[in-house]
Formats: sequence, C-alpha cells, structure tokens
Amino acid sequence: MNRYAFHLHISTEEFLDYYRGAAKAVIARAHNGQIVQFPALLLQRHVLPDGIHGDFLLVCDDNHKCISLEKISTP
Repeated sequence: MNRYAFHLHISTEEFLDYYRGAAKAVIARAHNGQIVQFPALLLQRHVLPDGIHGDFLLVCDDNHKCISLEKISTP
C-alpha cells in the first residue's frame, strides 16, 4: 500500500467547482514532495462551512486505486 500525507486549504467557493462537476480530481503535493491526484468526491464528507482545511492521509493500493482518505489534523 502507498500512503500520502498532504495539507489542503480549499474554500467552499473553490470546492463548488468540484461539486458542480467542472473539476473531477484534486491534485495536491504530498509532504514528501510527490504529486497526488484523487477523485474530488472523496472530500465531500470533509467539507465544512468554511471549506476544507487540514492535513489528510490518502491510502492507495499497489495499483494506485484510492482505498481511503482521512483527515489527520486541523490547521
């Protein structure tokens, strides 16, 4: 399994592009410098009135399929 930790700061207005389908994926730079891309729908449960903020852990299988996305801290 592959694990990627990264920080996100997405306002509610920015997330509306994902919600409306204008953007399907989120791209972030992991703490180790790698670029990760994952489906925006994985973030829906993490949306708060002020957007999405904090550190997250993305877990993927060996074929790069997303298994889970968990919030690991807040700013």
